[in-house]
Amino acid sequence: MAHYAKPEYWEERYQREPEPFDWYQKYQGFRDCLAQNMKAEDKILHIGCGTSRMTEDMYKEGFTETTNVDISPTAIEQMKERYKESCPNASFVVMDARKLEFETGSFDVVVDKGTLDCLLSDEAGFETIETVLNEIYRVLTPTGTYMCISYGFPQYREQCFKLGAWNWRIVWEKVVKPTIGSGVSAVKEELLEQKNFHYIYILKKLASEAAA
Repeated sequence: MAHYAKPEYWEERYQREPEPFDWYQKYQGFRDCLAQNMKAEDKILHIGCGTSRMTEDMYKEGFTETTNVDISPTAIEQMKERYKESCPNASFVVMDARKLEFETGSFDVVVDKGTLDCLLSDEAGFETIETVLNEIYRVLTPTGTYMCISYGFPQYREQCFKLGAWNWRIVWEKVVKPTIGSGVSAVKEELLEQKNFHYIYILKKLASEAAA
């Protein structure tokens, strides 16, 4: 999986596979949790957007102030073309999450679906993650929220979120993977295993920092 952290891997992949693709599961699977932690007027940054339909799905529900960044020029050009009419307020920019080219405090919400997981496969590992989280923390408003959708178990991902001197509250929710099913169709034993869930980590800057 080390190749997931390499820009050239994604560029080649999006050139080869131009159709929209959503990692883990579609927006509907995370919708309730995300919607509870965002407002329609929020300025939202989606890092590692790839060719996901999540921006479109969020747009349809009123979350129109979205800036979408990805390290792949091919993915960004595809997204610009695909959504130039249906999502006119959304912007798509080629950018490295390790060096976000935005002013401090620019966004109310940062959304990440799978990007942190990919970057963890980098040889630098935690060093890379600390750099990315520093940037996310910086571009958030003093009361902003970072929502990270991951396959990583809480006992591991929470270590990442505590690498730096960040002042935020960490809570998480979980959703059953589409391959497992839900409700009466879910096997009880499967729902006891961590590996059968995706996790939504909600990291909110504490109000005390905003008042300081």
